[in-house]
Amino acid sequence: MSRVDEVGARDGWRCWLCDEAVDPEMSVNDPRGPSVDSLTTRAKGKAKAKAKGKPVRNGGGGGDVDLSERLAHRACNTKKGAIAAVVPWPDELFVVDPAPIIPVVDRLGRRGGREAVGRCPTQDDADAVAAWLTDRCSRLEPMLELRTTIEPGGGQFLVVLHA
Repeated sequence: MSRVDEVGARDGWRCWLCDEAVDPEMSVNDPRGPSVDSLTTRAKGKAKAKAKGKPVRNGGGGGDVDLSERLAHRACNTKKGAIAAVVPWPDELFVVDPAPIIPVVDRLGRRGGREAVGRCPTQDDADAVAAWLTDRCSRLEPMLELRTTIEPGGGQFLVVLHA
């Protein structure tokens, strides 16, 4: 089994960036084809593993350090190399001042706590945002336990993400 197949099976054949399906049969040279994206560069992964005293995986095998590999469309992966990765908010959600999801999840993973991610005009809108956010973050960072709360105030509903 190839590395793409392993990572794709683990990630349910969904691109971690755009959250759309990835066709495992498509050529890896096609923009919509599968690719493995490392959230951490190999150099940073090796440095972090060395600092923790873990074995470092090199190109030829050896240790088993997880470099946080994720499945991505080839085009999404390539685009991420040129600009910072962005997880888009769906157009059908009514959310004001939406926070950038990837930096929020990264901060919560490092420090824990809570972060406001957006404001909604109605409880129904806030419920829809909270449900989508919980689902999306569970695929974005599966090992991080996140939950959402909705805080009413000032005629609006604040959606908060907690780690």
